[in-house]
Amino acid sequence: MKKTDFEILSEKLRPKLLSVARNFSYVSGIEAEDVVQEALIALWNITLQGQEVRNIEAMATRIAKNICVTHYRRIHLDTQSLLHDNYIGGSEATLLTDMEDLRTIKKSIYALLTNTQKEYLRMRNDEGMTLEEIAEVTGKPKTSIKSTISAARKQMLELIKKQL
Repeated sequence: MKKTDFEILSEKLRPKLLSVARNFSYVSGIEAEDVVQEALIALWNITLQGQEVRNIEAMATRIAKNICVTHYRRIHLDTQSLLHDNYIGGSEATLLTDMEDLRTIKKSIYALLTNTQKEYLRMRNDEGMTLEEIAEVTGKPKTSIKSTISAARKQMLELIKKQL
């Protein structure tokens, strides 16, 4: 194919290639004109190599789509790699943030409990004491401690549901 023939062909193909590139440019963020130029250069290189193409319009469209997909993948892979990096302390940043959020929520909910409820929950949950051990330390009946802890947990659950 001669240069003049290719120039005529490229002027004929340009509107269709621009249409294809515009459809993909919303997703990939690449300029449609850049895609068309890359596609026409690739098509010119194919013709220079002497390869016979049965349907040049279909080939040009396929090249343009492939260029768009390549740009999309490149952008997607570049941004995705930042999601899984580990940060200070060997923990992911999201894990540290989640732990801090849980501490804040626990503190705000515990602030609404009575001192007795807080004390019993601390002994049961944080120190791992059994009901018998808590009763021995506090001098209160085991059933009273169990009902106080149960009421505190129910109250905390309702508070959490309200916040969600």
